[in-house]
Amino acid sequence: MTTIKKVKTGSKFEEIGSYSRLVAVDNWIYVSNTAGRNPETKEIPEDIIEQTEQVFKNIEAALASVDSSLGDVVMSRVFIQNPEDTHAVMTFIGSKFKGIDPATTVTCPPLGSTVYKVEIEVTAYRNASNIDVEQITISQ
Repeated sequence: MTTIKKVKTGSKFEEIGSYSRLVAVDNWIYVSNTAGRNPETKEIPEDIIEQTEQVFKNIEAALASVDSSLGDVVMSRVFIQNPEDTHAVMTFIGSKFKGIDPATTVTCPPLGSTVYKVEIEVTAYRNASNIDVEQITISQ
């Protein structure tokens, strides 16, 4: 029988927009576009890398709530407000995803507010980090 879990963080935006931070359908896990707002202080760091660090903390907490982790991420979508921040943000993200190597899309659209400098959404497959991986390189 299929099980669906919907995780809420108490964010007013989840309430207003009628969405969940995370929805898990059996082993497939979908994490909503996540900003760098600290859930306890409600503050958003000014620094782009500090925001990105908080985004990952928020995503990791959501994944942990359904017995998953960053190691299970198979797809990420990165939204960066300012194209000039792309290299710094992707360097940081590269350090977080080293050895995980999910498929990734990076784009630089306007975000919901100028205070948000980066947002990330991920798709994970529970226990993917424990499954044998065959890595294929198609060009040199």
